[in-house]
Order: sequence, then C-alpha cells, then structure tokens
Amino acid sequence: MGPQTFSWLLLAASVAAEVAGTIALRHADGFTRLVPSLVVGVSYATAIWLMSISVRHLETGLAYAVWAGSGTALIAAFGIIWFGESVTLLRAAGVAMIVAGVVVLNLDAR
Repeated sequence: MGPQTFSWLLLAASVAAEVAGTIALRHADGFTRLVPSLVVGVSYATAIWLMSISVRHLETGLAYAVWAGSGTALIAAFGIIWFGESVTLLRAAGVAMIVAGVVVLNLDAR
C-alpha cells in the first residue's frame, strides 16, 4: 500500500472519529455527562491527529474539503436515521451538493 492510499485511509478514519465525536456531543448534555464528554474530547483529538498525518501526502485543501464535507453529510444522515430529524427537499439537496462537491474535488485532484 502506497503512502497516498494510506493517507486516504487515515482521512477516512479521521472522518469516522469526527462523526463519533459529534454524535457523542449530542449525548454530552452541555458537557454535564462525563462519559459522553470524554468521548467528544478523545474523538475530536483523534480526528485532528489523524488528519494531521494524512495531509503529509494529500493536499491540505482537498483533504479538509473531503473531511468536512463527508463529516457533514454523514452527520446529516445519522441525524435523520438515529435521531428522527426531518428530511426536507432542501436538506436533501444540500447533502447531495456536498457529496457532489467532494466527488468533483477528488476528480480534479487526479
């Protein structure tokens, strides 16, 4: 496995850690609950650490755009699936545009 492939895997793990932290944030109740609050801190620290390693072999702007866009789309999906948040045409269109933007950025990078 080449360094760039490994960097993409680290970036995916960073997105997963950021999503886990954001889900835990919902349960931290304003940082008044210890365990979810610790999960938030550890998850966000892990996400930033993994991102910092991944940008050694990826363009920073591209990596951040993929990280932010993927995280946003995943959190929107989890909110709808797990937390019963509403699905509107505008919200669905916004998530679709985020995904399309990430795809276009990846096509341009190659």
